[in-house]
Parts: sequence; C-alpha cells; structure tokens
Amino acid sequence: MSLVELSRHMHGVEAEIIRGRLGAAGIGAVCFDSGVNLVEGAGIALPARVMVLEEDLAEAKAILAEDVSL
Repeated sequence: MSLVELSRHMHGVEAEIIRGRLGAAGIGAVCFDSGVNLVEGAGIALPARVMVLEEDLAEAKAILAEDVSL
C-alpha cells in the first residue's frame, strides 16, 4: 500500500475540501502541506497535495470529475 498524489492546490482549504469529498465517498485521503503557505518567509509557494492509496486513484479521479455545482 503506497500513497500517490491525486492533486495539488495553492490553497490548503481546497485540498481539505477534496479530502472531505473523497471521505464522504468512502475513499481515505490525506493532505500534505495544507497548512503551509510560504517556505521560511522566502515567498515561495508550497502547494498542498491530496494523497490517496494507489489502488483508490482511479476512483478518486472519477469522483473529482463529477459535477458538484451548488
């Protein structure tokens, strides 16, 4: 079981929303670097990454492709 990257986001909140959508669909996901905006004050953006198990990647991509207009 290894984690693979599903997506990257410049705002950690977006990554956490996606993690929540996946969790609601029964797919476990974790966010890396979602609380980091700048690296040591250098002004370099560090994107938040949503990670899933390799065997869940295809299903997670399909869930993200669904239209969820409010």
